[in-house]
Amino acid sequence: MKPKFMTLTIAAALGAASLSSHASGYRFGSQSVSAQSTAEANGAEAIDASTIFANPAGLTRLEGTQIVGGVTAVVPRSSFTDSGSRRFTGTSSGGLTSQDSFAPGVVAAPSLYVSRKINDQWVAGFGLFVPYGSKLDYDNNWSGRYAMTNIKLESINLNPSVGFKLNEQHSFGFGVSAQLIKANLGQGVDVPGSIAALAGTPASAALLRAIVTAGGNPATLAGVKDGHGSMDGKDWGYGWNLGYLFQLDENTRFGLSYRSPISHALTGSAVWDFNVTTDPVVNKIIAANSGKKNSDVLLNIRTPETFSINGFRQIDPKWAVMGDATWTRTSRLQNLNIQFPGTVQGDEVILQNWKNTWRFSVGTSYKLDEKFTLRGGMAYDQSPVAGNTLRHPALPDANRVQLSFGTNWKLNSNSSVDLAYSYLHFQNASGSYKNSCSPLISGCTGNGELTQGTWKTSLHMIGAAYNYRF
Repeated sequence: MKPKFMTLTIAAALGAASLSSHASGYRFGSQSVSAQSTAEANGAEAIDASTIFANPAGLTRLEGTQIVGGVTAVVPRSSFTDSGSRRFTGTSSGGLTSQDSFAPGVVAAPSLYVSRKINDQWVAGFGLFVPYGSKLDYDNNWSGRYAMTNIKLESINLNPSVGFKLNEQHSFGFGVSAQLIKANLGQGVDVPGSIAALAGTPASAALLRAIVTAGGNPATLAGVKDGHGSMDGKDWGYGWNLGYLFQLDENTRFGLSYRSPISHALTGSAVWDFNVTTDPVVNKIIAANSGKKNSDVLLNIRTPETFSINGFRQIDPKWAVMGDATWTRTSRLQNLNIQFPGTVQGDEVILQNWKNTWRFSVGTSYKLDEKFTLRGGMAYDQSPVAGNTLRHPALPDANRVQLSFGTNWKLNSNSSVDLAYSYLHFQNASGSYKNSCSPLISGCTGNGELTQGTWKTSLHMIGAAYNYRF
């Protein structure tokens, strides 16, 4: 038997898809509360130190020393309805055919930015933010358990940056990133399907003989349950980003920004649980015949780069408009091969074949009075998933629309508070993902399952940030 274990693949794919707030995939909050309030349309606005993330050239517009500390609470709502998930044998996978509580109630994403003007030309800055993350916990007996039961992704990005003002029209920015990925995930192992498929074959007879010889009770196979695989892994990766800001006139400016790909060698450990019957002897023999053993895991990936074009226009003393278009090269994520060093089991191959994506956003701000500035924005974000047959339960992604609004409340001459709310509506996402391996095929790892159904998802994001300048 070759039961499937979902290794770091999904963690890597999800992280790459959500590398920035402009990329599709499950975003872990927002990298800036002021940006969130305009649906991330303010890349050329450079209103505070969080410009380090959107466009480091915007640092040259900041005076003195500025600190921005924020947090965004993400409140997801998602459901799944099965429409024919099957084992590799072609029979129904069984289990629960609907899920409506696999997403967490609330998850928080913090951010911190600091900028310091050195002289009339140079500004230094540092950013700490969460580029992506996810936490999904399906029931262990749901119909898609052979694809995945749970996943938890955590990440942090450290981004020291500098801005250089060449003259009144041209500014440049540069930053380097140190990015940490941590992943924990699990998946069911189709032991019942494998036992059923082997019935009446020489392999089944050999299994029964081994059980009897070892003093086990073969009758316990009648009530055999799923096994389970779980793993954890982490890696630091390094990249860089560039920004350019062009000041057309006193009220108009345009920006370009680029974030490089980041290479990760995700390493961790795989742990297998074959406590599938009431007889420990039988469990031990099934584990030995599965071809699996606790081992290391390795997955090499290179996350997609992003390129953004943005603009800002101060129409009058009260009104300003802004916009952003961001391209993400998610086509880097084709087939992902997971290795199990030190074992004889074959790689697990996850078919992604993702496509490149665009995100478009527009926003506005209105200065209500000396204390309050109102802000709002809309965005359309494409999904990298190329079709239903490539939509996996770990990332049931779809094109989405974002509506955001917020305010900046000036407390005094040195401090202010940003508040933001966003609603993201995803198109219904139908999936029909077929694993290309099988528990009875040697040279590869996989359950051979078909996970078929529809996901419905929406997100609420509530952000708050405190700004201090001196």
